[in-house]
Amino acid sequence: MFDSGGISSSYSGEIENVSSHRSTSILLVEDDITLNHQLTILLENKGYIVRSFHCGAEALSELKHTTFDLVVLDINLPNVDGFGLLNYIRSHSKIPAIMLTAYGAEEHRIQGLRFGADDYISKPCNFEEVSLRIEAVLRRTQNQTLPSSSRYLTYQELSLDKQKYQVTVDSEIGSHAVTLTPIQFKLLWVLVQNSDQVQSKPYLYQAVLEREFSQYDRSLDMHLSRVRKLLTQHGMDKDRIKTIHGKGYLLK
Repeated sequence: MFDSGGISSSYSGEIENVSSHRSTSILLVEDDITLNHQLTILLENKGYIVRSFHCGAEALSELKHTTFDLVVLDINLPNVDGFGLLNYIRSHSKIPAIMLTAYGAEEHRIQGLRFGADDYISKPCNFEEVSLRIEAVLRRTQNQTLPSSSRYLTYQELSLDKQKYQVTVDSEIGSHAVTLTPIQFKLLWVLVQNSDQVQSKPYLYQAVLEREFSQYDRSLDMHLSRVRKLLTQHGMDKDRIKTIHGKGYLLK
């Protein structure tokens, strides 16, 4: 277990290097020296190139002349806070950013998503979750740059056409094309891009509905229910899109 108050994990073995990560650069900005060191070592062992800072002003200076594939930043930083850094990032680039927030700090999460954060992680956090979140955000970003995925996306029996807002279901009962509304299609696209990974409601609200999450707003639930019903009617197994209570949605 890590006792810094930042990472909690039962991990004790050596992390396997992943060759596909070796050219991926991450800017880590965390003022907790112990947590910063732990995250740096763990991510480097995972195969990432990591540049770490404890001060927001120093990180801002680095951002002005260095390009990164991903930024992971805390909210409470000296000199320039995380929101200030995020504002600079969104004003000058499309670099994906993950915010580190204190557990229960909902207002920080909402503000971070509103300012353009791609995701957030609550502290204390499990390293496996940190690693998976980083991989998911990088995959989304990299997929957006691939010509083959700019319009089409396929996963198992599903084939998506972004231009037509259409998904084709190839199943035992045949091949059926279903036209979705733009929001429904965008929701399914995000779930397919991140298959086998739970997508949190706060993230989906920002990515799909482009507004902050509210526990009293059932809009996303209704869109998801409609997508599931339409695809099930045309041959997809009803259990493929799962509701993970208290967490979000998962496409298996």
